[in-house]
Amino acid sequence: MFDFLIIGAGFAGSVLAERLATVGKKKVLIIDKRNHIAGNTFDYYNTDGILVHKYGPHIFHTNSRDVYDYVGQFTKWRPYEHHVLASVDGQLVPVPINQNTINKLYGLNLTGEQMVDFYKKRAEKTDVIKTSEDVVVNAVGRELYEKFFKGYTNKQWDLDPSELDASVTARVPTRTNKDDRYFTDTYQAMPLHGYTQLFTRMLEHPNIKIMLNTDYADIAGVIPYKSLIYTGPIDSYFDYCYGKLPYRSIDFKFETIDTEKFQSSGTINYPNSQPYTRITEFKYLTGQIHPKTTLVYEYPKAEGDPYYPIPQPENADVYKKYKLLASTIPNTYFTGRLGTYKYYNMDQVIAQSLTLFKKIMSEKNVNHLNGHVVPFAHTNGIG
Repeated sequence: MFDFLIIGAGFAGSVLAERLATVGKKKVLIIDKRNHIAGNTFDYYNTDGILVHKYGPHIFHTNSRDVYDYVGQFTKWRPYEHHVLASVDGQLVPVPINQNTINKLYGLNLTGEQMVDFYKKRAEKTDVIKTSEDVVVNAVGRELYEKFFKGYTNKQWDLDPSELDASVTARVPTRTNKDDRYFTDTYQAMPLHGYTQLFTRMLEHPNIKIMLNTDYADIAGVIPYKSLIYTGPIDSYFDYCYGKLPYRSIDFKFETIDTEKFQSSGTINYPNSQPYTRITEFKYLTGQIHPKTTLVYEYPKAEGDPYYPIPQPENADVYKKYKLLASTIPNTYFTGRLGTYKYYNMDQVIAQSLTLFKKIMSEKNVNHLNGHVVPFAHTNGIG
């Protein structure tokens, strides 16, 4: 009898497993359909000995000291600030759009104050901002929107920015200063020895058992447990009874080149006619010294592993139905990007799990766990 069965060994599930085992003194079984822990942050050394991220680049950044300190229990940090360039008009210019971007793109020498006027003259103000197009055009005008956002967003989501919620492009701000960093969070770093080692340390508690290559549907009726934490797609858990929630997926193409360095920054975006959205060179992220280098090209697609919930009002309405249904199931918790159908950053998922842990412990202290055994739910799960 396990106190908790946790579906999914990414950050959402693993943080909860660690807290429940270490602080809550609970017996935890964590399972995953994949053959590895660490979810989408899983990294490994390829045949050339280069550390790569299997599911695309993951850069840790947060403004939360609590989140940074929590993760820091399981890894030493390598300070790292991510820089991204975009291929625009035959040039490589920094993104997010900033003073250096505009000056290089247009051959200008604007100051910070002049940048404010530059944006203001081009901005097309709208009273109500509803879409991703509205966000950008309202801030910097249509020309920069066309150059930097429209093509990239269309490739990433297979939708025009005018069809997407404002939250998508709001994630990438525009700046009037020369700050070329992609993120401005207080804490920016990479796990010194990679994410997989971080997760290995996080889950090495004796109260935690791990089963890989395991689907929830295959063990739910066999292994008894008192409470369930589900980090897979919420619609899958309920056999898509309200319809399938759409996601965008990505096809990752890796290439190793016999040269020490291939490109001039960690990531280069292609908001143009290239079929891929970006190329990332891992050695920038990891700091590894190696005579060769490995790149990953990202080709967005509709089918495949669910990575990005598609932020449209109709999808939010369907999710609300699933959320309401989920609230009726005792001792069952849905969390993470897939469990709550929301486009979270890593640190947000970690914070969500730390908060959920406190909520669970508060409930269990009141209910004394009651010995309740969750019945088998017919589901495909993520396992």
